[in-house]
Amino acid sequence: MPFPFNAYLPAFLGSFCATLITLPLWRKWCLRVGLVDDPGHRKIHDAPVPLAGGLAVLTGLAAPVVAGAVAVKFGFLGINTAAFLSYGLSRRAVELIAILFGALGMVTLGCWDDRHELRPAAKFSGQCLIALLVASAGVRITLFVHSTLFSYAITVLWILAVTNAFNFMDNMNGLCAGLGAIAASCFALIAAAAGQYLVALIALLGVGALLGFLPYNFPGACAFLGDAGSHLIGYLLAILAILPHFYSRRNPEVLSVLKPLLVLMVPLADLVWVVMLRWKLGRPFYIGDNNHLSHRLVRRGWSRTSAVLLIWLLAAVTGGLALL
Repeated sequence: MPFPFNAYLPAFLGSFCATLITLPLWRKWCLRVGLVDDPGHRKIHDAPVPLAGGLAVLTGLAAPVVAGAVAVKFGFLGINTAAFLSYGLSRRAVELIAILFGALGMVTLGCWDDRHELRPAAKFSGQCLIALLVASAGVRITLFVHSTLFSYAITVLWILAVTNAFNFMDNMNGLCAGLGAIAASCFALIAAAAGQYLVALIALLGVGALLGFLPYNFPGACAFLGDAGSHLIGYLLAILAILPHFYSRRNPEVLSVLKPLLVLMVPLADLVWVVMLRWKLGRPFYIGDNNHLSHRLVRRGWSRTSAVLLIWLLAAVTGGLALL
């Protein structure tokens, strides 16, 4: 049965509109409950900014999924489309449920940290538990080592690395969300070209949700992602890097497993750089500073907006290499 490509556009537009429309509502709620980023050290805003981005992006991801499930149930998408999507969802139901609960867990953990500033050990433990939940549901990296223990270990390490890489990159308006949209777009194209249509749909949901958030965050910001949003973006992209079968009998090229590293090269390289620098300076790796790529560009005379645009371009180039 040929894949119904008409499902792509509703997924993208649904997530985009859901985030765009609901963010002002989440923004008001954050102001009412005090979930805001107050002015302070290393911050350029002089008034509290609502940390509504993560909640809005999660809504943008979830609302189309619920709407799509209803549409499939009642046949609003047509018989062929409903049959194809039902088949795919039934085959990967356990994995998809675990991914959904993992996303909820990351947002909850991030919101808790935004509100109460969790200790690094507590936040790290929460991330590990969520990664283990997803791995136990079958969303695991296998590579070429036939060992369940290795599969669990490398999967948890990967999810932790990518999640924290995007958490670290959330240091200028639009930077984290833009990098997330670029990476998700690359994964959508890679998955669609390989015939892995359910993965492509998930990636397109992410692209739409992040693009729906960007008008509120770049170049000026009336809302921030917060740890809830950066955790969600990093988690989603870590999962999108695991789900596709980059190496298989149909695609036996060993170097194809490097595609996720190319797509995520910019945030991962920044993570490695700042961690090594902090270690060299004798500082804890989890204490923030102004040594990220974006900060270094600004110190060299770039405006914040120009620095973000340049980093987006770098990410697009490395992602393009993965597509090639």
